[in-house]
Amino acid sequence: MSKVRAAITAVAGYVPDYVLSNAELERMVDTTDEWITTRTGIKERRLLKGDLLGSSDLGKEAVNALLEKRGISAEEIDLIICATATPDMLFPSTGNLIAHKVGAKNAFAFDIMAACSGFIYSVTTASKYIESGQYKKIIVVGADKMSSIVDYEDRSTCVIFGDGSGAILLEPAEDDLGIQDTIMRSDGSGWTHLHQKAGGSLRPSSHETVDQKMHYIYQEGRSVFKFAVTKMADVSAEIMERNNLTGDDIAYLVPHQANKRIIDATAQRMGVGPEKVMLNIHKYGNTTNGTIPLCLWEWENKLNKGDNIILAAFGGGFTWGSIYLKWAY
Repeated sequence: MSKVRAAITAVAGYVPDYVLSNAELERMVDTTDEWITTRTGIKERRLLKGDLLGSSDLGKEAVNALLEKRGISAEEIDLIICATATPDMLFPSTGNLIAHKVGAKNAFAFDIMAACSGFIYSVTTASKYIESGQYKKIIVVGADKMSSIVDYEDRSTCVIFGDGSGAILLEPAEDDLGIQDTIMRSDGSGWTHLHQKAGGSLRPSSHETVDQKMHYIYQEGRSVFKFAVTKMADVSAEIMERNNLTGDDIAYLVPHQANKRIIDATAQRMGVGPEKVMLNIHKYGNTTNGTIPLCLWEWENKLNKGDNIILAAFGGGFTWGSIYLKWAY
């Protein structure tokens, strides 16, 4: 009897309408289009505008589109896992709110927070529920309203991040397709280089934390870049090696869209040419947990059943990992 595997059977994405271009950022902070493009590869990003709209609203749009595409009702879903670094609130979970908003009355839901690696952590977790045989339909949604924690007076971070979401449906695979292997890593000592200083139990919100802008992203760019280049490339090469894959065997690398130079370094380490790298950072920036599913959504019509796909991510904390899967449709 062959092993039960989890396969992606549908994918959908959503980005808000409002476009924040490099030209507009030039009027907001001391930066230029040339500076941003050279260092990050980003030309524009999307922002979620409007009162009382959060990550669950981004996720709701992606999940509804996913259900419509697959032709199933929300009540058929067993579990929703939401990967987010910007939950609507500390509790209840954003996944729980998304389940409510889409009408997934029979699903249980929870969040996974692993910064930019949260989506692949969530896919790995969801795959184990499928492999157990207990659940048949699981949605993993990556949704982040990064504009809610970005200081638009800090040119080192405000040029990078955008808002967006993507969702995938996982079901039991046929013909030995689906997720073949995963590698997940973390190193908590990296927290000093990339974190949000206040808002948790260590430094609860106060007038002082707000006045000192401690609720925005804090990043030491050079240190993060150094670790990300090494770790994302290492884990991608490792998963290929242990599955006897070469660059020629890979149909696509689906990297987290943090920085084009990091993506280029990872592809080079894997022996994968630029034509095999999914890239949309120029349009959306870093949407954190939305980047990988948004890539899959945009490249879906170029994928063929049986294609070897590598997902790779690196995030604050530090967290990183890779997934090797065979495309199932």
